[in-house]
Amino acid sequence: MFLQKIEKIFFDESYYVNSNFFYVRIYRWNPYLRLKPWFNIFPLKLREIKQLMVLDLLFYIKNTHDSSLTFRRSCREGICGSCSMNINGINSLACLESFDLRFSQFLTIYPLPHMLILKDLICDLTNFYNQYRLIKPWLISNHKIINNTKENLQSKIDRFGLDGLYECILCACCSASCPSYWWNYDKYLGPAILLQTYKWLIDSRDSAHKIRLNFLNNSMRVSKCHGITNCTKVCPKNLNPAQIINFLKYFSKID
Repeated sequence: MFLQKIEKIFFDESYYVNSNFFYVRIYRWNPYLRLKPWFNIFPLKLREIKQLMVLDLLFYIKNTHDSSLTFRRSCREGICGSCSMNINGINSLACLESFDLRFSQFLTIYPLPHMLILKDLICDLTNFYNQYRLIKPWLISNHKIINNTKENLQSKIDRFGLDGLYECILCACCSASCPSYWWNYDKYLGPAILLQTYKWLIDSRDSAHKIRLNFLNNSMRVSKCHGITNCTKVCPKNLNPAQIINFLKYFSKID
């Protein structure tokens, strides 16, 4: 196994405290135990000072220290968005976030803030995906395609307009960092969903622009954004949801 090779090469199983010794503090909660949430602190010692991905550290802890540790992961390439969590106070993807022992000997990992917790680092994203379903995330076209043999084409310029939008992987890092979404998660759509809404709104192949704008013409769905821009700061794909929300505010008013 690849992870077993990592253990043998990078990690020292001796317990002498030196400059290579560091602590990983992880938020824990188990719904089947009648206990309040707690922290587990795992002392680790590297044979050499290496820059490791946080996801690799979680794998190592799960395989060697506590097999009950629970977290989501899938692609390990920053594509699926499964391993989103709060790492040292910043929402990020564990597979893209590195931990360098030269700068800190402490690593603290929480689940995404202000989300319902299922277990340990796993959040309940039911409300998040229900909101995604509400925006109808598919092309609505009035053009009849005979026998589905003709492609629905768009120009290169129209396609260029989708850059900075289609890269969103719905990891919820931005929404979980937004104070407006914390307090109004049942009404305000949040940065991630609004960015996706804008993507379908400006797609030249879509014919439901008025329907989508009417859906946004609500006192809570868009206007609750106060321009704090936490969403832009934490986005692991370097997108700009705050700017997109400002565009949506403008479009929803002129409709």
